[in-house]
Amino acid sequence: MSTRSAQAAQAAIGAAARELRLPTIRAQASRLPEIAVRERQSYLVFLAELLAAEVDDRAERRRARRITEAKLHSRDRTQASSEPRQLLRPPTTAVSRWGQSSWLQTSGARGLDETQKCLPWW
Repeated sequence: MSTRSAQAAQAAIGAAARELRLPTIRAQASRLPEIAVRERQSYLVFLAELLAAEVDDRAERRRARRITEAKLHSRDRTQASSEPRQLLRPPTTAVSRWGQSSWLQTSGARGLDETQKCLPWW
């Protein structure tokens, strides 16, 4: 293959990989064919290696993105595991409003005990 046709092929691969959103294939399109020729790999083995590199790179980027989105940095994980868990409690304003609701005042006349008065949806 002449230099000019190799350059045209590299440009076509780069354009197609950009259009198909295959950044790893675009980045490794010049390096991996040289390795395949040197190791005398078949086209199928070369294609399998190229696609495996893309899949692995995407999995790594996905993992890194999810960690970033979850804001799970190593410092946060060690602090979270060393601190005791706190139970979730409703805000005090909500609790005070429950005590002032008309439902509680009318249900008290029906003889509900104190536990049932604290939970207006029961």
